[in-house]
Amino acid sequence: MPELISTPARIPVPGGKRIEEYVGRVATGTSTASLARMHAPAGWEEPAQVPEFDEITLVLDGRLLVEHDGGVTEVPAGQAVLTRAGERVRYRVGPEGADYVAVCVPAFEPGLAHRQD
Repeated sequence: MPELISTPARIPVPGGKRIEEYVGRVATGTSTASLARMHAPAGWEEPAQVPEFDEITLVLDGRLLVEHDGGVTEVPAGQAVLTRAGERVRYRVGPEGADYVAVCVPAFEPGLAHRQD
């Protein structure tokens, strides 16, 4: 039977970023995939990571900058980026901030991100 998810789980993170998980380990106990909406304030950035999951990110507003071993990929509103498991990446946003949706396969879990402080 379909399950309506009207209220996402809020996942606290430092730096003023807001994560609202609709499907995933926290919101629904789903480990195969996760779906979350993010709001990152102007200038937000996170440490580099080498995740154990693929991540598909669709930017709704603003722009996301994805640093990787080959340089930086700029993802403006209306475009998406796919990063693959085992690839070193670092996410940040520009001065306008960004709203975006991320799908992780398998589902996001902090321990699977392997953040490099």
